[in-house]
Amino acid sequence: MRMLMIAGLAGVLGGSGPAARAATAETPLHLFKTVALAPDGAHVAAIESDDLPSDTEVPVRLLIHDLAGNAVAIPLPCDGKPGCIPSSPAWSHDGSKLAFLLEEPGGATSDIMTVAASGGVPTQLLAFKGPLDSLRYGPGDAIAVLATAQAHKRLGRNQAAAALQGEIGVESDEQRIAVVASGGLQFVSPADLYVYEYDWRPDGGFVGTASHGDGDAHWWVARLYAFDRGKAARGLFTPGPREQLATPSVSPDGRQVAFIGGWMSDFGSTGGDAFLLDLDRPQGPLDLTPGSHATVTALDWHCGPGLTAVLLAAGNTSVITLETGKAATPLWSGDRALSAGGGNQSLSCGRHATAAVAQSFTAAPEIVVGPIGAWRPVTHANTGLLAPATARSIVWKNDGFDVQGWLLQPAGASAGTGTPGKRPLIVDVHGGPEAAAGPRFPSTRGTVRALLAQGWDVFQPNYRGSYGQGEAFAAGSIGDLGGGDWRDVLSGVDAVLRLGGVDPNRLGITGGSYGGYMTMWAVTQTHRFRAGVADAGVSDWLSIEGEAPQAGSDQVNFGGSVYDDPAPYLRASPITHMKGVSTPVLIAVGERDVECPMPQSQEFYTAMMALNVPTSFVVYAGEGHMLRHQANRDDLNRRTIAWFSRWFAT
Repeated sequence: MRMLMIAGLAGVLGGSGPAARAATAETPLHLFKTVALAPDGAHVAAIESDDLPSDTEVPVRLLIHDLAGNAVAIPLPCDGKPGCIPSSPAWSHDGSKLAFLLEEPGGATSDIMTVAASGGVPTQLLAFKGPLDSLRYGPGDAIAVLATAQAHKRLGRNQAAAALQGEIGVESDEQRIAVVASGGLQFVSPADLYVYEYDWRPDGGFVGTASHGDGDAHWWVARLYAFDRGKAARGLFTPGPREQLATPSVSPDGRQVAFIGGWMSDFGSTGGDAFLLDLDRPQGPLDLTPGSHATVTALDWHCGPGLTAVLLAAGNTSVITLETGKAATPLWSGDRALSAGGGNQSLSCGRHATAAVAQSFTAAPEIVVGPIGAWRPVTHANTGLLAPATARSIVWKNDGFDVQGWLLQPAGASAGTGTPGKRPLIVDVHGGPEAAAGPRFPSTRGTVRALLAQGWDVFQPNYRGSYGQGEAFAAGSIGDLGGGDWRDVLSGVDAVLRLGGVDPNRLGITGGSYGGYMTMWAVTQTHRFRAGVADAGVSDWLSIEGEAPQAGSDQVNFGGSVYDDPAPYLRASPITHMKGVSTPVLIAVGERDVECPMPQSQEFYTAMMALNVPTSFVVYAGEGHMLRHQANRDDLNRRTIAWFSRWFAT
């Protein structure tokens, strides 16, 4: 059965045969950002775009697919204008109607729209001055959203920060649960709580994760609450300091709520154990996956009988059913990524089927639908697209841990110049650290594709702190930033070198966010790398405490406040270990990065200049933690290739 399921997915995602086409900058990858399966399983709504070779904003579209492979594009009132962005598609309970959010150009206004399952011109249900998120149908087809009234900024730590001006800290934007009523929004959660995620209860109430204060700063101390109209919020569960809560999901009978609990770097990068809490007698949640060597990334009560969990287990995705007091029932496992939205492994569920975007390093993404494990494609947008690389899962031992990573090698590329028969190796360190490099088809315009196009190998280690090996492994970086995780990366490089085919004299290292920190840290710890590219990194854990809203996270990582004891912050800071650095480093950052603020990169650049180490520093105007403009992403790719090429040639 398992072999049949995997073979079926391989057929769904395969790219061989006469229709196969090479992946080039002129052959854009079609992207499926979010999928939502109708409850009756007859239609799939999807937010889609193309990985276009364009310096302008790529159009984002909403399409409704039927199971026969037909698709209807939903016309939007702001179609063709930059910043016209549909999101959060949600189906009515009978599957006849789709609701979705629409961000108008400029971002000041958001709309709630509805459209028939058969397509047609959508109807505006309401317009709201401010951001909306997470639209959900509830009892009686009532509609709820997360709304921020009179927002001063677009919250989200990947967003470009608002310019600091006037008196700071006087007001905090609060994202609240609201229901559509009488052509407007009626707020349910209180004005002094920022709600991150929520789910309906069958009685018309809600369960959600929330905290007081600025939403960018206080997710690490969010609690689980019950919300009812006209009543004060009721606390259900307060996690410990080394645990965050995510994806609350209320059981169909309304008696229990399941959620994911674990150490998570940032909101949106979800992973941990599965927990179950009795809403009638909330005396503490039950861990359904204690001691697991896998990471739960999604939970859903609507994928079949009981609670369904999606897990990341080393290089594989698994789907299981969880029951109190019983061993998990495996439903499917395979080497494919499954996503219904965002970067986490997940499914969209109807009454008798599931839907997801399925892909791997070598098979381009398509929407698949069917019972769990028996999926079939309903799109063929990327049919025949040839993979730019072969992929191999690498497993090695370090400090008693099993560590896993991915070695990508250019398809059909020659070894190039240098050591005969051997290629350069770029170590690409993922951010987080609580996240994971997984089997996703390389983006047409992404850095990995650009590196492979040069004929270089790319190694993506899932070092200590990553998802995929269980909660103990994910929490292994706590109190040890730049320690065990760095040793895992370095021992992983050794494991790749033992395979042969890599030129040990042409090693490079790169990464963004925590990967940017690891790049800065690497060049202060070893001379093995010929060059590095640090994107949005951290050079000084002490000074970042005064620049970024992440104190709740750092106090756990370093065992206390920087104001009580700065020593562990300094020990883990690259800036403290600059003496003796000789590796050339290209440094890049967004001007308005709130996650790893620009001064962190500036400090590192200034130190490199003072020590006469070759360096280059690029600041992208108006950008945040993730570069949103394709022109800037293309520019950084060009600089990255030129930087490594320059130092590999010396």
